[in-house]
Order: sequence, then structure tokens, then C-alpha cells
Amino acid sequence: MAAPRRRPVSTSDEAQPAAPPGWSYNPSAWSQRWWIAGVAGLGCLVAGYLALYQFDMIGSVWEPWFGAGSKIVLRSPLSRVLPIPDAALGALAYLLDLVTGLIGGPDRWRTMPWMVILFGIAVGPLGAVSVLLVIAQPVLLNAWCSLCLFSALLSLIMIGPAMDEVLASLQHLRRVSERRESVWTALWHGTGC
Repeated sequence: MAAPRRRPVSTSDEAQPAAPPGWSYNPSAWSQRWWIAGVAGLGCLVAGYLALYQFDMIGSVWEPWFGAGSKIVLRSPLSRVLPIPDAALGALAYLLDLVTGLIGGPDRWRTMPWMVILFGIAVGPLGAVSVLLVIAQPVLLNAWCSLCLFSALLSLIMIGPAMDEVLASLQHLRRVSERRESVWTALWHGTGC
């Protein structure tokens, strides 16, 4: 009886680290992260544009649907609860999403869990704050801001895929703990699967 033939390993197979145990795909693969980084970059541009208006560096902001709504929302006391206008904080948060999404290779779910967790912390709260700000527009301000809504949509789009990668890293750390190895070392320095 002949031995079963093994499929030859191509260079593209070697370049793609295996998916986490129990996963059908690798949430840290570049194909999973490039588009998130692109969304974060677009969000940074939109929020940066809105921040320029809040800092009076431009005289008006584009508003296709809600008349003076953007002006009301962007000049409201709610947008200035902190010393820095909320759009500027949003731009910085998107920039953090972008940078933390690009750091590390396609096996970072196990080699850089700390970075994946930082990425999740950067993406998750931005989405939550965006939802709260969208709710506040009609409830507290009786106004809508088109680009603010678009920015919130961008932040929400990133949450699911980012949390997949965080889940893969947390599962990896749990497996390390179950093997009675140092979770602290695995968190900061990574370990094998």
C-alpha cells in the first residue's frame, strides 16, 4: 500500500503562519489587518478634518444632509468636555488604531499578545465612544453631523475583526497558562503555539 501523497508546501504556505488552534483563519494575517488599517487611516483623515474646524483652522465643514447640524454638533459644549476637542481626540485614536494594527507580523496573535491587546483596547473604546456620541446628537443637541456619523460607522466597522484577533491572543495565553508556563513571559515575549 502506497503512502498517502502530501501536498507540496509552497512558499506562500510558508509565509502564512498557521491559524490559531480551532480557528479556520488567521485573524493576524495581513489580509485581515490591511483593510482595518485603511479604515483607521480614513477615520483619521475625517476626524482630522473635523478637528481643523473645531480649532478654527477652516471656516466651515462639509454637511450634505443636515443643514447647520454639523456646526451645532461640532461647536457644542459636548464636543469640548475635555480640554481637547473630541474630533482631535478621535483623530489621535484612529492614528493609534492604525499604528497598533500595523505593528507585528501575521503571527502576532502568539508572538506579540501585548500589541494585539493594545490594538483591541484602542479600537474597542473608540467604537463605544462613537456610539455614545451618535446617541447624544439627537438626544442632547437635537442635531446631526454627517461626517461625525460616518466617522462613527468607521470605528464600528473595525471592532469585530479587531476583537477576533484579541480573542485569539487571549486563547493563546490561556493555553500557555494551562501548560503551566509563564503567561507574563508569553504576553510580552511570545511563545510557540
